[in-house]
Amino acid sequence: MGSQSSVSRLLKRRLLGMHYDVVVIGAGPAGLSFARSLGNSDLRVLVVEKATEASLREPAEDGREIALTHQSVELMQQSGAWGQLREEDIAPICAARVVDGDSDYSLDFDNQRQDLEALGYLVPNHAIRQAYFEATFGTDQQHSITLMTETSVTDVGSCDEHAWVVLSDGSRVQCDLLVSADSRFSETRRKMGIAAMMNDFSRSAIVCRMDHTGDHEQTAIECFHYGRTLALLPMAGNRSSIVVTVGSDEAEAIQKMPEAEFEADIEQRLKGQLGSMKLCGPRHLYPLVGVHAKRFVARRFAVIGDAAVGMHPVTAHGFNLGLKSQETLSKAVLKAAAKSQDIGSSGLLEGYQRSHMLATRPIYHGTNLVVGLFTDDRLPAKLARKLTMRLANNCAPLKQLITAKLTEKGLPSLRERLPDLPAAPAWLPRF
Repeated sequence: MGSQSSVSRLLKRRLLGMHYDVVVIGAGPAGLSFARSLGNSDLRVLVVEKATEASLREPAEDGREIALTHQSVELMQQSGAWGQLREEDIAPICAARVVDGDSDYSLDFDNQRQDLEALGYLVPNHAIRQAYFEATFGTDQQHSITLMTETSVTDVGSCDEHAWVVLSDGSRVQCDLLVSADSRFSETRRKMGIAAMMNDFSRSAIVCRMDHTGDHEQTAIECFHYGRTLALLPMAGNRSSIVVTVGSDEAEAIQKMPEAEFEADIEQRLKGQLGSMKLCGPRHLYPLVGVHAKRFVARRFAVIGDAAVGMHPVTAHGFNLGLKSQETLSKAVLKAAAKSQDIGSSGLLEGYQRSHMLATRPIYHGTNLVVGLFTDDRLPAKLARKLTMRLANNCAPLKQLITAKLTEKGLPSLRERLPDLPAAPAWLPRF
């Protein structure tokens, strides 16, 4: 009798629309990709977003270009988001070059794998956001996903049986699993008692697009000049995304520098490699803060995307880790749902946390070490990074390992590299 009563209460809550299986806070790429991953299941998903639907359907250009690994491209293809991108918004990155100071010596990464067209692909951030919106809500197929826009979350909590959110319209919604994808400065994460390590780099990035008369040959360039970093990311045609990283005390002056002066400065810092440079849009300013949550889960609650890990852009892993987080969590949720198990159980969430911690901690701390080394202009640091570049350039296994991490395409196995290798004994452990 008691069991029937609780079932009927659950059905009543669902009929009234006050209970969802999953509530996702934030309709950025991480939140929407997670919701889309659950879209073909019987799970009822609510996505809560502060912005308007119009701004999600047609996001404004924000100057940011995202370097996608092959794994991220595969995930976007599976979701249908990749098919929503325009061909002209996808630019292959065929090579990468790292330059230190004024030296002509560079650390070079080339695509040497026959099965890969490129190391990765560059796509505008606003195009990715639009693609995920279209893949999730642009058809009538996703009946199980509800989008609630112009709505903020005023309170959150959980108990053993469910999680809950209080919305800005005063309504209270319960769910079996609450997922936060509301930026690296997540208010929901804080309210659920999860602390985060934050690294304020005291630096800011000025990003813009520039046309040039020379051919970039689809090569990304990272110039660690003393006092500032200049990155060039190849777009389609003779156009590049430019990222200037400087101390935050200098950033605003560079952003507001007269166009002709800014163009001449970039051209000079690239030593004329790309010919004359011309701005083709506004300059955007972004302070740089790295964030890594100390935990990714609480009772019936998980963080994904930047709410879990917000990266410094120098290694271009932030967005890719965000897609990885939603894939790891959504797979666990779908597996549990298929077996009629609790999708918000502590065992499921702990499994997600273990997996994503293993994937993110080394990259997060490693990236911060790289940033520290390559932005330190003291003599010992200068010597250390010159040595590091030469070591990476001349050590083939290390270079292959770095390239594999950049592309997220693993190295070929030993047997693939040495097909004539004799078979190993059955008792020998497999690697």
